[in-house]
Parts: sequence; structure tokens; C-alpha cells
Amino acid sequence: MRKLKIKTGDNVRIIAGDHKGTEGKVVRVILNKNKAIVEGANMVSKHEKPSAKNPQGGIVKKEAPIHISNLSLIDAKSGDATRVGFEMRDGKRVRFSKKSNEVI
Repeated sequence: MRKLKIKTGDNVRIIAGDHKGTEGKVVRVILNKNKAIVEGANMVSKHEKPSAKNPQGGIVKKEAPIHISNLSLIDAKSGDATRVGFEMRDGKRVRFSKKSNEVI
């Protein structure tokens, strides 16, 4: 299984593409495609047929996946984008911010 540096619930900033500079929370990570869905970013219009769940149907706005390489984690301490590293602390493998050297 592949290990990604971004997890569900992280605050990220989009660093490339049409939505560059947008910040949001990661709602879902799609491991096999190396993509993530960020809340309120990369909105697309999807045409939906009428169904029991949505009897009216119509055009619905929803978030589309963004490639992980276009996302950067936001450091909680400084509020800037940071790279993520892994290291062993107290016998556990933890993620840490390379900017502030704090455990995420």
C-alpha cells in the first residue's frame, strides 16, 4: 500500500492549476489515483438525472479530485505552505512540518 503525505482532514493550499491559491480541507483521498478532493475547490458542474434522491434532477455543483502533487500542506503554526517529512519519534513513525519541524 502506498503512503501519501496528505491525509483526510488536513488543511491544504492548491499550488498549481486553475484554482491556484485556494485553501480548504481535504474531504477524501483517492489512493489508487494519487488524488484528493478539497472542500470548496475545483468545483465542476455535473448534470444529474431525476432520481428518488434528487427528484428534480438538473445541474449540480460538486468538487472534483485534484492531483496530490498540486497540493501543499498548510503549517498550523505559521499558516504557510510547507513540505512534509516522516521520521521516527518515540518509536512511532510520524509526519512533521519541514518549515517548523513540528509533528502534524
